[in-house]
Amino acid sequence: MRTKFITVFFIMLASLAGGPVHADLYAYTDENGVLNITNVPSTDPRYQRVRKEAHGHAWRNSLNTVKTTGTRRGYARSAGLDTIVRQAAQTYKIDAALVHAVIHAESGFNPNAVSPKGASGLMQLMPATARRYGVQDIFDPKQNVGAGVRYLKDLLKMFDNNPRLALAAYNAGENSVIRFGGIPPYPETTQYVSKVLTLHTRYRKNS
Repeated sequence: MRTKFITVFFIMLASLAGGPVHADLYAYTDENGVLNITNVPSTDPRYQRVRKEAHGHAWRNSLNTVKTTGTRRGYARSAGLDTIVRQAAQTYKIDAALVHAVIHAESGFNPNAVSPKGASGLMQLMPATARRYGVQDIFDPKQNVGAGVRYLKDLLKMFDNNPRLALAAYNAGENSVIRFGGIPPYPETTQYVSKVLTLHTRYRKNS
């Protein structure tokens, strides 16, 4: 299976290098080190959008980046990010460990992450959410985290400080949680809530 995939992958690269590219690609590297690539937007948060360039060789360079960062092993917490998270958490009175857990689940600490749906940055803000909270540079860690923490705080207030519902709303939107009267029955959302809560416990133990 892996050999077949790699063959198909290089055929795709060859076709891309032959002339201008007119569509974005989405890729991620799985736990076995296999690069998965598609030209169809996916709801799978592991996929990263490979930025469209004018020439095929630029695709190869971008995909090489996905090879090393798609598993999210290429990014880690930094002292600078810890300071940003701590300050935002103190300002908006929210658990810093929960913020770290959300960042881990959303972007794997990659400040330049872009999802197929267009969510961007460390806390994967949608453009509308970024505008709502006055973000001018969605990839700036301080602005991104500040807005993400404010949004998470607002969701906690909206759902009576229930972290499960707030996280479900962060993933699927507050209207979905309201419509279903709880966590929406979406596999992605239920897995997301479970993952963030597990990470939250881990970060609280290590704080």
